[in-house]
Amino acid sequence: MTKNITIEDLRNHKKKKTKFACLTAYDASLSRLMSEAGVELILVGDSLGMVVQGHDSTIPVSMEDLLYHLRCVKRGNVKSHIMADMPFMSYATENLAYDNAMRLMQAGANSVKVEGGEWILKTTELLSQRGIPVCAHLGLTPQSINRLGGYRVQGRDLDDKNRILSEAKQLEDAGAELILLECVPAILAEEISSSLKVPTIGIGAGSATDGQIMVCYDLIGAYSWENQPKFVKNFMNEANSISEAFETYVSEVKNLNFPSAENSF
Repeated sequence: MTKNITIEDLRNHKKKKTKFACLTAYDASLSRLMSEAGVELILVGDSLGMVVQGHDSTIPVSMEDLLYHLRCVKRGNVKSHIMADMPFMSYATENLAYDNAMRLMQAGANSVKVEGGEWILKTTELLSQRGIPVCAHLGLTPQSINRLGGYRVQGRDLDDKNRILSEAKQLEDAGAELILLECVPAILAEEISSSLKVPTIGIGAGSATDGQIMVCYDLIGAYSWENQPKFVKNFMNEANSISEAFETYVSEVKNLNFPSAENSF
Protein backbone atom coordinates (compact mmCIF):
# COMPACT_ATOMS: atom_id res chain seq x y z
CA MET A 1 0.00 0.00 0.00
CA THR A 2 1.42 3.39 -1.02
CA LYS A 3 2.11 5.71 1.91
CA ASN A 4 0.69 9.21 1.70
CA ILE A 5 3.05 12.18 1.78
CA THR A 6 3.27 13.44 5.35
CA ILE A 7 3.83 16.73 7.13
CA GLU A 8 7.38 15.54 7.78
CA ASP A 9 7.94 15.14 4.03
CA LEU A 10 6.83 18.75 3.54
CA ARG A 11 9.14 19.89 6.35
CA ASN A 12 12.01 18.15 4.59
CA HIS A 13 11.32 20.23 1.46
CA LYS A 14 11.84 23.36 3.54
CA LYS A 15 15.03 21.99 5.11
CA LYS A 16 16.42 21.03 1.71
CA LYS A 17 15.18 24.29 0.12
CA THR A 18 13.22 22.39 -2.52
CA LYS A 19 9.71 23.39 -3.58
CA PHE A 20 6.53 21.32 -3.36
CA ALA A 21 3.40 21.61 -5.48
CA CYS A 22 -0.19 21.78 -4.23
CA LEU A 23 -3.55 21.88 -6.01
CA THR A 24 -7.20 21.90 -5.05
CA ALA A 25 -9.37 18.94 -6.01
CA TYR A 26 -13.03 18.08 -5.52
CA ASP A 27 -13.47 14.68 -7.21
CA ALA A 28 -11.83 11.28 -7.59
CA SER A 29 -10.79 11.56 -11.24
CA LEU A 30 -8.82 14.80 -11.03
CA SER A 31 -7.31 13.92 -7.66
CA ARG A 32 -5.92 10.72 -9.17
CA LEU A 33 -4.44 12.55 -12.16
CA MET A 34 -2.78 15.25 -10.06
CA SER A 35 -1.46 12.77 -7.52
CA GLU A 36 0.05 10.68 -10.31
CA ALA A 37 1.56 13.89 -11.76
CA GLY A 38 3.54 14.45 -8.56
CA VAL A 39 1.38 16.96 -6.69
CA GLU A 40 2.47 16.57 -3.07
CA LEU A 41 -0.55 18.19 -1.39
CA ILE A 42 -4.19 18.18 -2.47
CA LEU A 43 -6.52 20.67 -0.82
CA VAL A 44 -10.21 19.87 -0.75
CA GLY A 45 -11.03 23.54 -0.68
CA ASP A 46 -14.18 25.48 0.05
CA SER A 47 -13.40 27.13 -3.30
CA LEU A 48 -15.74 24.38 -4.51
CA GLY A 49 -18.51 26.82 -3.62
CA MET A 50 -17.45 29.00 -6.55
CA VAL A 51 -15.94 26.61 -9.10
CA VAL A 52 -18.26 23.63 -8.58
CA GLN A 53 -21.48 24.98 -7.03
CA GLY A 54 -21.57 28.32 -8.86
CA HIS A 55 -21.79 30.63 -5.85
CA ASP A 56 -20.09 34.03 -5.81
CA SER A 57 -18.10 33.22 -2.66
CA THR A 58 -17.03 30.31 -0.46
CA ILE A 59 -19.43 31.22 2.34
CA PRO A 60 -22.39 28.95 1.34
CA VAL A 61 -20.25 25.77 1.53
CA SER A 62 -21.38 23.49 4.35
CA MET A 63 -19.59 20.79 6.31
CA GLU A 64 -21.68 18.18 4.51
CA ASP A 65 -20.57 19.59 1.15
CA LEU A 66 -16.93 19.49 2.20
CA LEU A 67 -17.19 15.97 3.60
CA TYR A 68 -18.80 14.69 0.39
CA HIS A 69 -16.04 16.07 -1.82
CA LEU A 70 -13.33 14.98 0.63
CA ARG A 71 -14.51 11.37 0.41
CA CYS A 72 -14.48 11.60 -3.39
CA VAL A 73 -10.93 12.95 -3.43
CA LYS A 74 -9.80 10.31 -0.95
CA ARG A 75 -10.97 7.53 -3.28
CA GLY A 76 -8.99 8.91 -6.23
CA ASN A 77 -5.84 9.90 -4.39
CA VAL A 78 -2.70 7.84 -4.96
CA LYS A 79 -0.19 9.24 -2.47
CA SER A 80 -0.69 12.99 -2.00
CA HIS A 81 -1.19 14.59 1.41
CA ILE A 82 -4.88 15.52 1.66
CA MET A 83 -5.77 18.75 3.40
CA ALA A 84 -9.39 19.76 3.99
CA ASP A 85 -10.76 23.25 4.43
CA MET A 86 -12.91 23.96 7.46
CA PRO A 87 -15.91 25.80 5.97
CA PHE A 88 -17.35 29.13 7.07
CA MET A 89 -18.44 29.10 10.75
CA SER A 90 -17.46 25.43 11.20
CA TYR A 91 -14.83 26.54 13.75
CA ALA A 92 -16.65 29.50 15.33
CA THR A 93 -16.03 27.99 18.78
CA GLU A 94 -13.28 25.69 19.99
CA ASN A 95 -15.71 22.82 20.65
CA LEU A 96 -17.25 23.21 17.20
CA ALA A 97 -13.79 23.28 15.64
CA TYR A 98 -12.77 20.11 17.44
CA ASP A 99 -15.93 18.22 16.42
CA ASN A 100 -15.73 19.28 12.77
CA ALA A 101 -11.98 18.73 12.44
CA MET A 102 -12.51 15.23 13.84
CA ARG A 103 -15.16 14.55 11.17
CA LEU A 104 -12.81 15.71 8.41
CA MET A 105 -9.94 13.57 9.66
CA GLN A 106 -12.20 10.53 9.94
CA ALA A 107 -13.40 11.12 6.35
CA GLY A 108 -9.85 10.98 4.99
CA ALA A 109 -8.07 14.30 5.61
CA ASN A 110 -4.44 14.27 6.74
CA SER A 111 -4.66 17.88 7.93
CA VAL A 112 -7.17 20.74 8.13
CA LYS A 113 -6.94 24.39 7.04
CA VAL A 114 -8.38 27.23 9.09
CA GLU A 115 -8.66 30.87 8.01
CA GLY A 116 -7.75 33.60 10.46
CA GLY A 117 -5.02 35.18 12.53
CA GLU A 118 -4.80 35.83 16.24
CA TRP A 119 -8.37 34.71 16.92
CA ILE A 120 -7.64 31.12 15.83
CA LEU A 121 -4.61 30.71 18.13
CA LYS A 122 -6.49 28.74 20.80
CA THR A 123 -8.24 26.61 18.17
CA THR A 124 -4.90 25.84 16.52
CA GLU A 125 -3.39 24.87 19.86
CA LEU A 126 -6.38 22.69 20.78
CA LEU A 127 -6.40 20.78 17.50
CA SER A 128 -2.62 20.40 17.47
CA GLN A 129 -2.57 18.99 21.00
CA ARG A 130 -5.13 16.41 19.92
CA GLY A 131 -3.12 15.20 16.97
CA ILE A 132 -4.83 17.16 14.19
CA PRO A 133 -2.31 18.96 11.94
CA VAL A 134 -3.39 22.54 11.22
CA CYS A 135 -2.60 24.82 8.30
CA ALA A 136 -3.31 28.46 9.17
CA HIS A 137 -4.49 30.64 6.27
CA LEU A 138 -3.37 34.29 6.39
CA GLY A 139 -3.54 37.28 4.06
CA LEU A 140 -6.62 37.31 1.88
CA THR A 141 -9.06 35.02 3.68
CA PRO A 142 -12.06 34.39 1.38
CA GLN A 143 -14.45 33.54 4.22
CA SER A 144 -13.97 37.11 5.49
CA ILE A 145 -14.62 38.68 2.10
CA ASN A 146 -17.58 40.71 3.36
CA ARG A 147 -15.42 42.29 6.05
CA LEU A 148 -12.43 42.82 3.75
CA GLY A 149 -14.62 44.51 1.15
CA GLY A 150 -13.44 42.49 -1.83
CA TYR A 151 -10.59 40.36 -3.16
CA ARG A 152 -7.70 42.70 -2.40
CA VAL A 153 -4.00 42.27 -1.71
CA GLN A 154 -3.30 42.24 2.03
CA GLY A 155 -0.18 43.38 3.89
CA ARG A 156 0.72 46.36 1.75
CA ASP A 157 0.81 48.99 4.51
CA LEU A 158 3.26 48.73 7.40
CA ASP A 159 0.70 47.99 10.14
CA ASP A 160 -0.97 45.24 8.12
CA LYS A 161 2.39 43.76 7.17
CA ASN A 162 3.55 43.67 10.79
CA ARG A 163 0.25 42.15 11.89
CA ILE A 164 0.43 39.29 9.37
CA LEU A 165 4.08 38.61 10.21
CA SER A 166 3.32 38.58 13.94
CA GLU A 167 0.29 36.32 13.50
CA ALA A 168 2.31 33.85 11.42
CA LYS A 169 4.88 33.53 14.21
CA GLN A 170 2.19 33.23 16.88
CA LEU A 171 0.39 30.52 14.92
CA GLU A 172 3.61 28.57 14.52
CA ASP A 173 4.13 28.79 18.29
CA ALA A 174 0.52 27.62 18.80
CA GLY A 175 1.25 24.45 16.84
CA ALA A 176 0.38 25.22 13.22
CA GLU A 177 2.24 22.81 10.94
CA LEU A 178 1.80 24.90 7.78
CA ILE A 179 1.07 28.53 6.95
CA LEU A 180 -0.79 29.42 3.74
CA LEU A 181 -0.31 32.99 2.47
CA GLU A 182 -2.81 34.33 -0.05
CA CYS A 183 -2.52 37.58 -1.99
CA VAL A 184 0.29 39.23 -0.05
CA PRO A 185 3.31 41.07 -1.47
CA ALA A 186 6.13 38.73 -2.45
CA ILE A 187 8.58 40.53 -0.17
CA LEU A 188 6.32 39.92 2.85
CA ALA A 189 5.86 36.24 1.98
CA GLU A 190 9.64 35.89 1.70
CA GLU A 191 10.15 37.49 5.11
CA ILE A 192 7.56 35.21 6.71
CA SER A 193 8.93 32.08 5.03
CA SER A 194 12.49 32.81 6.14
CA SER A 195 11.43 33.55 9.72
CA LEU A 196 9.40 30.37 10.27
CA LYS A 197 10.48 26.78 10.83
CA VAL A 198 7.24 25.39 9.41
CA PRO A 199 6.64 25.28 5.63
CA THR A 200 4.72 28.05 3.91
CA ILE A 201 2.39 27.69 0.92
CA GLY A 202 1.68 30.61 -1.38
CA ILE A 203 -1.02 31.67 -3.79
CA GLY A 204 -0.45 35.12 -5.20
CA ALA A 205 2.45 35.46 -2.74
CA GLY A 206 5.52 35.23 -4.96
CA SER A 207 8.01 32.44 -5.40
CA ALA A 208 9.78 32.46 -2.01
CA THR A 209 7.21 30.29 -0.21
CA ASP A 210 8.11 26.63 0.27
CA GLY A 211 5.11 25.41 -1.69
CA GLN A 212 2.69 26.80 -4.26
CA ILE A 213 -1.02 26.15 -4.63
CA MET A 214 -3.57 26.82 -7.36
CA VAL A 215 -7.25 26.07 -7.82
CA CYS A 216 -7.23 23.19 -10.31
CA TYR A 217 -10.05 24.71 -12.38
CA ASP A 218 -7.95 27.86 -12.82
CA LEU A 219 -4.99 25.75 -13.92
CA ILE A 220 -6.97 24.01 -16.67
CA GLY A 221 -8.92 27.12 -17.70
CA ALA A 222 -12.29 25.73 -16.63
CA TYR A 223 -13.35 28.66 -14.43
CA SER A 224 -14.28 31.99 -15.98
CA TRP A 225 -13.25 35.00 -13.91
CA GLU A 226 -14.84 38.39 -14.51
CA ASN A 227 -11.47 39.89 -13.58
CA GLN A 228 -8.87 37.13 -13.56
CA PRO A 229 -6.36 37.42 -10.69
CA LYS A 230 -2.79 37.92 -11.84
CA PHE A 231 -1.64 34.80 -9.95
CA VAL A 232 -3.81 32.57 -12.16
CA LYS A 233 -2.11 30.76 -15.05
CA ASN A 234 -3.84 28.49 -17.58
CA PHE A 235 -1.47 25.54 -18.05
CA MET A 236 -3.79 23.98 -20.66
CA ASN A 237 -2.74 26.56 -23.23
CA GLU A 238 0.35 24.53 -24.12
CA ALA A 239 -0.71 21.07 -22.91
CA ASN A 240 -2.25 18.16 -24.81
CA SER A 241 -4.05 16.75 -21.78
CA ILE A 242 -5.03 17.60 -18.22
CA SER A 243 -2.35 15.18 -16.98
CA GLU A 244 0.27 17.04 -18.98
CA ALA A 245 -0.95 20.38 -17.59
CA PHE A 246 -0.60 19.04 -14.04
CA GLU A 247 2.88 17.68 -14.78
CA THR A 248 3.97 21.02 -16.28
CA TYR A 249 2.67 22.88 -13.23
CA VAL A 250 4.61 20.60 -10.87
CA SER A 251 7.76 21.01 -12.95
CA GLU A 252 7.45 24.79 -13.11
CA VAL A 253 6.93 25.06 -9.36
CA LYS A 254 9.94 22.89 -8.60
CA ASN A 255 12.16 24.64 -11.17
CA LEU A 256 11.14 28.11 -9.90
CA ASN A 257 9.49 29.03 -13.20
CA PHE A 258 6.09 29.52 -11.55
CA PRO A 259 5.04 31.86 -10.17
CA SER A 260 6.92 34.45 -12.19
CA ALA A 261 7.08 38.16 -11.36
CA GLU A 262 3.99 38.74 -13.50
CA ASN A 263 2.03 36.33 -11.27
CA SER A 264 3.12 38.10 -8.06
CA PHE A 265 2.38 41.33 -6.20
